[in-house]
Amino acid sequence: MSNRVVVTGMGVVSPNGIGLPAFLDAIQSGRSGIKFMPRYQELNFSCQLAGMPNFKWDSLSNYISDVTMHGLKGTNIGYGLVAALDAWADSGMGYDTDEPRWETGCVFGNSIADTEAMKNVIIRVDNKEAKKLGSRVVEQAMNSGVTSYISGRLGFGNKVLTNSAACATGTQAVLMGYEYIKHGYAKRMLVGSAEHVDTYVYGAFDSMRVLSRKFNDQPEKASRPMSATAGGFIPGSGAGALVLEDLDFALERKAKIYAEVLGGSTNSGGQRLGGTMTAANSTGVIRCINESLVSSGISAEQIDLISGHLTATNADKQEIQNWSKALNRKGTNFPMVNSLKSMIGHCLSAAGSIETVASVLQIVHQFVHPNLNFDDPNPEITDIISVNSIPVAMIKKEVNIVAKANFGFGDVNSCLILSKFN
Repeated sequence: MSNRVVVTGMGVVSPNGIGLPAFLDAIQSGRSGIKFMPRYQELNFSCQLAGMPNFKWDSLSNYISDVTMHGLKGTNIGYGLVAALDAWADSGMGYDTDEPRWETGCVFGNSIADTEAMKNVIIRVDNKEAKKLGSRVVEQAMNSGVTSYISGRLGFGNKVLTNSAACATGTQAVLMGYEYIKHGYAKRMLVGSAEHVDTYVYGAFDSMRVLSRKFNDQPEKASRPMSATAGGFIPGSGAGALVLEDLDFALERKAKIYAEVLGGSTNSGGQRLGGTMTAANSTGVIRCINESLVSSGISAEQIDLISGHLTATNADKQEIQNWSKALNRKGTNFPMVNSLKSMIGHCLSAAGSIETVASVLQIVHQFVHPNLNFDDPNPEITDIISVNSIPVAMIKKEVNIVAKANFGFGDVNSCLILSKFN
């Protein structure tokens, strides 16, 4: 059994906009969500910036009951709930159900539980006060906490699982949901991922010396993918969610359709042939992209836009090389390419899902969002592809097919092929 899979709902909690209207306006306008964080200065971090959503915790009362909200402390769970429930509502589905929704499942990823929330657990246990922790701690500490809250709120009865593949988590979650529907295991899947980069996770990255350090006084200029002055990434937080459905199932209920998922691939470079815990094996990346094309039944020439991983590190050049080799396209023949990280930073496990929402919006509204801070192109990149493929302002353009890829720690890769629905 092989079915067509379409996107019927989306939700987003992004550093530059919460909800589809605000997010769409931000990415079309090229609005940055990267901010100076006084707390990071107090902690003596070298990088003192973050892509942090303007998230109001009290807004959760519009999504979950007072009973559920009482004692909830995990910020990543809050982000995931809002993005997922917004996507569900956007798909035209209601919340209430007496029976499990046997036809609907969920794949929602994240990296680790909110360590700031866990700090309270550690302190109380160390102080021999474990009895004061209450009954809500475990559900927020487990890695599947986000998925459990989402599926419980909506009554999902099909496959419900949490994936975690570092920076490839979000696109991998979309791909897994796609595969379940395509092969007939489910009719509908809510997919996505969430991330809250708290002070402890942030500090760990800061110690690796992979974050931007020279723009603390100019937050909006700090994330510089493909730029000659790219000096590291800016951690971001948030969540993205999409509702995927079997095409016939969606048409039967007269659902609006944003786009189609044509296919994709996820693999690992095995930390061989130059691949390491923190660097991609180019052979694995190229293989992942090529497998995505085969899975989708398209040619490399049909790709109009690449939504790249492109984190504003030394890996940007290697990524462009990999795309060029995989697609056998270079110079003026290279497709348009952009990096949402120039606006929101690197949202780690949430990066792929937020960027997938952005990719679908570009298909729906026929535009290519700008790359911020690309005022000094890296010559090693523009030796491979034309500078005209890297827009610095929004371009209205026919966008029929987007390749959306992410590459994560552990040498894991994931690539999606998204298409205008025909």
